[in-house]
Formats: sequence, C-alpha cells, structure tokens
Amino acid sequence: LSLKFGDIGNLKGLVIRFLLTTSYYQLSVQNWFSLHRLQLLYNHSIQATFNATRIYAPASYSYHCEHVSSLQRYDALLIPSSANDLSKLWEVTFIDFQIQGFNIQEGHFAYAKDCASFFSPAILMGLVMSLILLLVLAYALHMLIHLKSLDRHYECKASPAYFAQMKDNGMGEEKEPLRSSGNESCELRNQEFCKIYI
Repeated sequence: LSLKFGDIGNLKGLVIRFLLTTSYYQLSVQNWFSLHRLQLLYNHSIQATFNATRIYAPASYSYHCEHVSSLQRYDALLIPSSANDLSKLWEVTFIDFQIQGFNIQEGHFAYAKDCASFFSPAILMGLVMSLILLLVLAYALHMLIHLKSLDRHYECKASPAYFAQMKDNGMGEEKEPLRSSGNESCELRNQEFCKIYI
C-alpha cells in the first residue's frame, strides 16, 4: 500500500510504502492482517525502513491508533530495521492513524480494532478503587453479621444495693450526695438492679 504526496512542495518525490501481510490463525478461526514493514522512498530510492510491531487486526476490520510513531514517547511501534540503516536519521509519527489493507467495501474503513490497551492506567486505578470499596463493604457486613443483641446481655438479679449514707447538717450546709463519711453505709433490701456485660 503506497501513499504518494504528489506535487506538494518539497514532498514531491516522497512515497510512504506500507507492506501488509495476511495470515490465518486457527485459534481465532479467521484471517488477520498485520503491518510488517514501513518504507520511506524518495525519488524511487529507499531512504529508511522501519519494522512495525503490534499493528494487526482481523482481515475484515481496520486498525486504528492515536499515535503510530518511531519515537519512544509514543510507545515506538515503528522500529528501525537495522543499526546501519538510515532509519535512525528519520522520525516518523502518524497521528490518528487508521489502515485497512483487505476487504475494503465502498471506499470506507470497516470497524476499527483500536490499539488502546484494555488495562490502561485509568482502568487499573478504577479496578483498584473498586476492590478497596468491596473490601470495606465486606468488612462492614462481617461486623453486622457478628453483632450481638444487647438484650441477651442483661442479667437482672435481686440483690442488696449499698448506697453511701448522706448527712444532713441543716439547711444552710451543702449536701454532697457522692461522698461518704467514713465506713457508714445503709442497706436497701430487695432492690432490683441490672448488670450489663459489654
């Protein structure tokens, strides 16, 4: 597949050639095409050759990617074919790249297989946050299931209760209901009280 620039200024003699291959894979039971190599030709001579990696799709689909580039910041899907080649002198970047080599109908691209990974950083972060929330919910349900009713821990007994004897020294003096004087105490018989166990 050749892309010619025609009479556009300095690009008049530039041709970008895409070498596509098709293969049948028994596991998917269908043909797949892949971009095998990209060549830059100027005035009918090959200037640079790049090997393509991970650019493939089912033969009835097209392939789409936001960036197909030889630069590392764009994940370098195009790799110079050899160390001695002039490819290292070229930087190639396609923006909003879409290609389909086979089964083209009415001049339109078929459904596109995108190069975006199923586990992008945003998706991974969402999965981690969902896992944390599920763990918190599971812990809360565990605590609710093992929560015991307080009614079972009330144990009422009939037993004497002791209260400190309070002295009344007249109306002018303040009473201190929480203080006891010495060891004096009075006993209230048959007073019911409850013990609470927590």
